[in-house]
Amino acid sequence: MSKDAVRLPGLSAALAGIPAGLQTIGPWSGRRQLFVKFAGEAETATIYSAAALQGELKRLTARSKYHSVAIIGRDALVEAEFLIAVFQQNCPDSQNNQNSQNRPLPVMLDHDGQRPSALEALLPTLSLVQVTLDGREGAASIERTCATIDLAAQAPVDHAVAIMAVSNTSDAPLLRIVEQVHKASAGTQIVVHPPAELAMEHDRRWVLWLEQAMAVHGDVRVLPRWPVAAAWGQDSGTRNARSG
Repeated sequence: MSKDAVRLPGLSAALAGIPAGLQTIGPWSGRRQLFVKFAGEAETATIYSAAALQGELKRLTARSKYHSVAIIGRDALVEAEFLIAVFQQNCPDSQNNQNSQNRPLPVMLDHDGQRPSALEALLPTLSLVQVTLDGREGAASIERTCATIDLAAQAPVDHAVAIMAVSNTSDAPLLRIVEQVHKASAGTQIVVHPPAELAMEHDRRWVLWLEQAMAVHGDVRVLPRWPVAAAWGQDSGTRNARSG
């Protein structure tokens, strides 16, 4: 759905769904989540108002147990005002957040880290800010990623960088990302996800690379990438939208 073609009503957004599934990327890998997935250009979308999405999340979490909610999809921070309206009850001074029985699920934002200026107002609603890269980003992109990480660190909100390393990514660019992210925040959780078959075939490579990376930054781990099938949400008939 093109947002240029259709003017949406105020505080509403086009979502590709709210599937349940397993998080496959970053430090919350393996956690059962609800995914608030913003629709891309070619995806079928449903228009949600902020109130409607709040109600749907409340209904879903009343029916089953989840670890957290993940905000994903194309350029989610374009909808920062909408997200603030949806998740305002997650702010630390919210009445709901002060009552342990009604405390809402933690919310993570998984994005490309390219809109640090749009992130700041949303930070009080988040429990984790995750930037996902593939290791081939240019200098300007990494600079914006580091600005995003610095904002999260100053808030402070837990923050992570996940690198979905591709088969032809060499060690040096990955190590440079670790070095630059460390300068932005020594508290960043960095998770590198090589393809599972690559991790097995080049086990020694990753052992040596991790030794180098941990000499620069204390919290780095290597986790082979989940197969796509592992992300299917069995209870909802949908898959983790990250893998779609």
